[in-house]
Amino acid sequence: MKHATERTFEVTEHDFEQKVLEASDAQLILVDFWAEWCSPCLVLAPVLERVLAEYDGTVCLAKLEVDDNMRVAGRYKVRGFPSVIAFRNGEELERFTGAQPAHAIRDFIDRQLAG
Repeated sequence: MKHATERTFEVTEHDFEQKVLEASDAQLILVDFWAEWCSPCLVLAPVLERVLAEYDGTVCLAKLEVDDNMRVAGRYKVRGFPSVIAFRNGEELERFTGAQPAHAIRDFIDRQLAG
């Protein structure tokens, strides 16, 4: 089993290519586009981490703070926060916006893993 620090990590525009796009060749990576001033972002974060723990390291979570990394948010046309985008093989699979309950996050992850 991977350690929590390997399962959830910070990412910036400088290492997004390597830590997300290239790494998504090996496993599903979710990117949480969040901001400190965003209340729903703060609500979603612990739920995301709790749900990811259930997947025993088969899914990773990259956290991208949008205020410091607007170019990446713009590249993916992220308009609302939080937004979570699933990546596999360097490509966006699906996304959701806003705080979601644990069961909705599980359904989202399961759809990505099944595809």
